Amino acid sequence: MSSFVHLHNHTHYSLLDGASRIEDLAETAKAFDMPAIAMTDHGNMFGAVEFYKTVTAAGLRPIIGCELYLAPGSRKERRPVRSGDRLDRSAQTTHFVVLAKNATGYRNLMKLTSAGYLEGFYYKPRVDMELLEKHSEGLIATSACAKGPLANLVVDGQIDRARTKCAQLKEIFGSNFYLEIQDHGLEFDKTINNAMIDFSREFDLPIVATNDAHYLKQGDAPAQDVLVCIQTGKELNDPKRLRFATDSLYFKNAEEMSQLFGHVSGALANTVSIAESIEFELEMGQFKFPHFPLPEGYDSADAYLRKLSFDGMEKRYDAVTPELKARLEYELGVIGQMGYPSYFLIVEDIARFAAEQGIPLMTRGSGLGCMVAYVLGITNIDPIEYGLLFERFLNPERVSMPDIDIDLADRERDKVINYVVEKYGKNSVAQIITFGTMGAKAAIRDVGRVLGMSYGDVDRVAKLVPGELKITLDRALDQVPELKQMADGGGTEGQLIQYARTLEGLARHASVHAAGVVITPGELTDYVPLYKPSNKDTIVTQYPGELMEDIGLPKMDFLGLQNLSVIQDAIAMIKDTTGDEIELDDIPLDDPKTLDLFRRGETTGIFQFHSGWLHEFLRRLRPDGVDDLIAMNALCRPGPLNGGVVDDYIDRKHGRKEVTYHHAVMETALKETYGLIVYQEQAMQIARDMAGYTLGRADFLRKAMAKKQPDVMAEERRNFVDGAVENGIEKGIAEEVFGLIEYFGGYAFNKSHSAGYAVLAFQEAYLKVHYPVPFMAALLSNTMSNTEEIVVLINECRKMGIEVLPPDVNRSDKTFVVEGPSIRFGLCAIKNVGQAAVESIVEARKEHGTFEDVFGLCEHIDLRLVNKRVLESLIQAGACDSLEGHRSQLMDVLDSVIEGAQTRQQAREKGQTSLFDLDGVGGSAGLEVHKPVLPMVPRWPASQELGLEKELLGFYVTGHPLKEYEEDIRAFTTAEMRRLELANGRQDGVVVGGIVTEIKPIVDRNGKTMAFVTLEDFSGSGEVLVFSEPYALYRDLVSIDALILVNGHLSKKEEDNKVIASEIIALTDARDRLARSVVVSMEYEKVGDENLASLKDVLETYPGKCDVVLEVSTADHGEIGVRAGNHLQVRPTDELLKTLRESTGAKRVRLAGAPVHSGESGWKPVEMNGRKRNGRGRWNGDGN
Repeated sequence: MSSFVHLHNHTHYSLLDGASRIEDLAETAKAFDMPAIAMTDHGNMFGAVEFYKTVTAAGLRPIIGCELYLAPGSRKERRPVRSGDRLDRSAQTTHFVVLAKNATGYRNLMKLTSAGYLEGFYYKPRVDMELLEKHSEGLIATSACAKGPLANLVVDGQIDRARTKCAQLKEIFGSNFYLEIQDHGLEFDKTINNAMIDFSREFDLPIVATNDAHYLKQGDAPAQDVLVCIQTGKELNDPKRLRFATDSLYFKNAEEMSQLFGHVSGALANTVSIAESIEFELEMGQFKFPHFPLPEGYDSADAYLRKLSFDGMEKRYDAVTPELKARLEYELGVIGQMGYPSYFLIVEDIARFAAEQGIPLMTRGSGLGCMVAYVLGITNIDPIEYGLLFERFLNPERVSMPDIDIDLADRERDKVINYVVEKYGKNSVAQIITFGTMGAKAAIRDVGRVLGMSYGDVDRVAKLVPGELKITLDRALDQVPELKQMADGGGTEGQLIQYARTLEGLARHASVHAAGVVITPGELTDYVPLYKPSNKDTIVTQYPGELMEDIGLPKMDFLGLQNLSVIQDAIAMIKDTTGDEIELDDIPLDDPKTLDLFRRGETTGIFQFHSGWLHEFLRRLRPDGVDDLIAMNALCRPGPLNGGVVDDYIDRKHGRKEVTYHHAVMETALKETYGLIVYQEQAMQIARDMAGYTLGRADFLRKAMAKKQPDVMAEERRNFVDGAVENGIEKGIAEEVFGLIEYFGGYAFNKSHSAGYAVLAFQEAYLKVHYPVPFMAALLSNTMSNTEEIVVLINECRKMGIEVLPPDVNRSDKTFVVEGPSIRFGLCAIKNVGQAAVESIVEARKEHGTFEDVFGLCEHIDLRLVNKRVLESLIQAGACDSLEGHRSQLMDVLDSVIEGAQTRQQAREKGQTSLFDLDGVGGSAGLEVHKPVLPMVPRWPASQELGLEKELLGFYVTGHPLKEYEEDIRAFTTAEMRRLELANGRQDGVVVGGIVTEIKPIVDRNGKTMAFVTLEDFSGSGEVLVFSEPYALYRDLVSIDALILVNGHLSKKEEDNKVIASEIIALTDARDRLARSVVVSMEYEKVGDENLASLKDVLETYPGKCDVVLEVSTADHGEIGVRAGNHLQVRPTDELLKTLRESTGAKRVRLAGAPVHSGESGWKPVEMNGRKRNGRGRWNGDGN
């Protein structure tokens, strides 16, 4: 056994300072044969529970501690005290180590670290001597490092002050106070150590040797140096940056420590003595529910829960059958046995409050399988109807904390949390911390900045890392040869990857979890330490949510969901505009029109089905009901998509593939998904039906599958096969079925979760179908901060035939509102226009009526809230177009109007009256105000007006530069810029078109110029990459505001899809070059002599060289195309297309080009390096 124990260690929870992972520390301490190890992170206990579990699992004794920040005086003082021209060291915040000796010490440690954040935060979470004295019981204290309260003064030569501080600390901690000595090869180490030894003799205090370990191995020192640079925002070569002048802050073995301190009596032995004195064991798994106040007449939570449950059952079910009663009794029995009735009462109370307040609420996750939750009104999905398993939620064979995840309207989340705080007390409710870690790409970008590399060079390396979920750099090096070559090649890039690999996965920052809330039975700090983000008033736990169950605290998730706010707003608008009152629970989940919307794939804006690539799957699936949507929600994830399971499901559904089962007994579980394992619950059911598992036992199997634990799965295979054989199933079939479960179980989804989301999606889709204008207005209102999404939604409105009217100070509100069959743009969506300004405008409009001119507008609004910048933005965005004058006139006169209105507003505030206030706008008696005359200045060009709209709104509203070419965009492009993902495969041919909004030329490795071009169409913006050969050829066409068509291929190599250009043409030339026919579609019944004669007359009026195709819709044979004779070839002008639509009975008229790669298309791909590159991204001739 080692003669030394490390008592001063910083893990990566000493954020951006410590570089040691807890599991690595535990493994190394065990390898060094040390009996124990301490954790002393800076000012916090973030890692305490993880540390305790990991070290205990390694067979060592964990010592939970903290290196506190000690304020020089009161923790409440906020200013440093200076002595002459320098900061007085006695006025500096210092470091001070405390270790929890027992349960009392642990509780005091929680209180100290909590107070540091809640009471003493000033750059750092500080405590003071008062707090140390109050919470010293059960703590062992050491004098810490060179920044300790004694050493800091010693280094400054203030020995007497150091002596006084030592006496104070001994008075507080007595024999539990140790003087700490360290030797990192620094110039002041010897001075400090000698002083500590002197104080030891003078005050009869024990000495303890430590190493201020910030990283594991000596070789990690440079990486930790990089980490500190990330923290301070400095580059590595900055001579003025903070740096450690030693590489000795590593986890040394006992022999190394003995060489340093073997001559100091007791210094090493005391580390072991301290470790042996630790009596603390963290209480794990003992659940601590807060008290729920019971109504009179009930003496137990169990009895009250039963009453509510059976009352709820009567309301939920028309007929209460024995089977329903049995299920409810079974669940109540499990809940009671596990001691969870209070938990359910707490959640029911919260759900009831939300319902009473009109706050939309839904539950997701495995809790939807709980019938008790359904009858209590916590969930809105009947687990019986959808075959959801209670055991997936609560396993009666393993005691685990229930976890009901609640989603609610995002803007109402604070209201619900405030209710919980009021009910249980502010000292018993906190939100939960979460930690952002350095992922593979983030580590590369952070390290690249520190190394002083250019953004382009770092970006190039980062983008080589595959975009898959939870990718690590080690996996990336295995998958990407170019990245491996960089790592092995040395140089700056090799150094970058080396440092990034060392720092990858370390905690980077703390933040507030989006959903988690914890409620304690008493004072929070008796159960968990607290943290307060520096820029928020929110109080959060120092322990993350996944560890709450370990310490027995019930965690609840209240996630603010934007889609529920959309529903809330849509329902309110529907009531205001139609009088209809919508109840979500009353929406029929078999509504034919809603199902048709899903079948058409028109689900833009619909929860979980918004993404463009899902639309095509829905069109192929043609769902028959919510069950298909539940399945699609579960299947459209990386695993099933990559494995071809979605295609298999669709083909089986439509009879193109046979539905088969390995054994007939599997049909019960798999019939609803056509023989495929889609849900985790199905794997559990198969284990029950084939191998005799209980559902509780099957839940163990589910978890083992999800965690991919080989040893556990090997044992489960034996159990499964043995059980199946006992049930009369052949061993070979049982082996096959388990292999199937193991394969599919790796990505099978939680059916309960999928069901909850599918039902919410259906409810949204119902509103979109039956109340399209209010629904889209609500959707736009809740997306105002996301310009890219606003563009997508306005484009969707256009497709739906809903006009989005421009912003207007006389009509608009803060958000998007319904205006007849249209939607009026919200003023708060204009850049530079805030809520207070809009409220002033709306209030003035209500009080004084419609604004006739800019003078009246400025006279009545509060110019303290609506300043010049706001008014300029309103004018430039077109929101003042309903006022007298055009935009350039309003801008020209604005200064004088504001000046006059401000003068009158200020005079009125002072009780003064000018002649101009006696009548007219400002008063009542006699003289008119002389309004400034609008100047005779020319209108802005349309391009300037549209450009300013784009700048202030993020898109075009009153017009679009592409409007004139909408026919051409529709005819000759194969993808929308915001829907590039709809092209399948990595290198699909694609044609896109739009207006150039940004050009970023760069020089490639060969010294030639290439460019990243941002191209915008009606759907939004995307990126086109123009390599040097095509850029040289088409450079004159690629300029800001140019209208172009691009032929190329789709690259999906990186996170974002982009088009690789091979040919570019001007959109103005597109019709002449690419149009091959005008297609006139007619219903069969309308193909009569009169319409054909009209058609012939129109065609002969526009002679040209473009074919005409008559497309006739028939009942028996679908679309039949008939090409007109050459004598009826036409010139495909907009006027022709308009006339055909209006006077020939045509159902639809469109332009058509030849297939892009037919040789007849009019496209001529550019030659690159002497070889033509076609639009499919393959070199002609060699296919490379």
